[in-house]
Amino acid sequence: MNVSSWDRRSAVGLAHTYGEGSADVEGVVREAIDRARACNAAFIDVTETRALEESRAAAARWREKRPASALDGVPIAWKDLFDVADTVSTAGSALFRGRPPATADAPLVAAGARAGFVCIGKTNLSEFAYSGLGLNPHFGTPFNSAFDATVEGGGHRVPGGSSSGAAIAVAAGVVPIAVGTDTAGSIRIPAALNGVVGYRASSARYPQQGMIGLSKSADTCGPLARSVADCAAFDAVVRGRELPRSLAGLRGQPFVVPLGWESRFAVTNDVGDNFMRFVARLSKAGARIQQVRVRAFDAACDLIATRGWFGSLEAFEAYRSVLDSDDAKRIDQRVRTRLELSRDVPASRLAELLAERGRLLGEFGAEIDGATLLLPTVPHVAPECAPLEADPQRFAAVNAATLSMTMPGSFLDTPAFAMPTGADPAGLPTSVQLMRAQNDDDALIALALAVEQTVALD
Repeated sequence: MNVSSWDRRSAVGLAHTYGEGSADVEGVVREAIDRARACNAAFIDVTETRALEESRAAAARWREKRPASALDGVPIAWKDLFDVADTVSTAGSALFRGRPPATADAPLVAAGARAGFVCIGKTNLSEFAYSGLGLNPHFGTPFNSAFDATVEGGGHRVPGGSSSGAAIAVAAGVVPIAVGTDTAGSIRIPAALNGVVGYRASSARYPQQGMIGLSKSADTCGPLARSVADCAAFDAVVRGRELPRSLAGLRGQPFVVPLGWESRFAVTNDVGDNFMRFVARLSKAGARIQQVRVRAFDAACDLIATRGWFGSLEAFEAYRSVLDSDDAKRIDQRVRTRLELSRDVPASRLAELLAERGRLLGEFGAEIDGATLLLPTVPHVAPECAPLEADPQRFAAVNAATLSMTMPGSFLDTPAFAMPTGADPAGLPTSVQLMRAQNDDDALIALALAVEQTVALD
């Protein structure tokens, strides 16, 4: 099978070709390995030996008609926060390069291996997973795959973060699925900026042991892929479930657009216009759209703006010992500066914010009452890298804006899909979030599958 015949195929479709005998697992995996090595700083580590061993085992299972799952033999990549046996988990930091290799897979990685996924390697990220832009001075910044600066002119665009390499690996056709983490938007943002799909699971859905944490209250993980269907298939097979079914259609399905979103967030015209066209397509498909005040959502936004983001307070505590040591000089200074902003926050603030969060989680679920909240994923398209690398203050401002529309969902632990809504005139992708109440993941997946099947982009 040549490169062009499989690199944009869905994960489910690729596995189907294995079952038909029209694709060779090892050949597909060798191509993925070659691409990973050539892919623009997207990978920190390529696990060639493991990948070839896993590909041969998967091929044998398909020959014997006993695949481990519906995605047996599909190449996958893991953000370099997850322990993968015999590799070093760096968290995108030079400080962690010398750590001993992991002795075992993280539980989620192990679940993927049991399902037959072939681990191609570990992907790049913002240092400590603490930026929404994806810049990394230690391992290189993987430039946005949706914008070729050599063709379009101008500078390279950011990949989005912190799961930068995961999004690039999927968008560039290295792997059909990559797994990232999301504390304040780190799956949804790079998915949005690269024109792919990202699924932020509710925080209790997947095991987080063997994953380098940032915020114990906000961390979660999930897949990035080219489709909702592939994200849903990943979710099913790592949890030992059958592939989910889509809703029969969107007629009568309730959606909520939070009143006042335009004035609260500094959304560019292209992002806003594409979002409203997406909403109009939902309506045309029979969905019931309401634009109403969502008080719990507004309260979460207001708390973040006036009292701060609890994830930042937990991140500071997670890395306090490093910040207090000589090693602080070796951290990306943009990341270090952001971490240090929480140093002088009163110790009582975290408990206050978490108490408010606990109250709002229930209120949000009751308020939207089975509906799906719609919001753009990022208020702008991918900005140029060079000005952000040159100006720390500009970096901080753009990073805050980039996180502004995903952070409220993290505050409320909403399962969420980021899905493409089109592009701006330069071809840079725009995106929408579909959000449900905490732990309503199964309903969200069924709905998002129907949206993907029903609402085609113009």
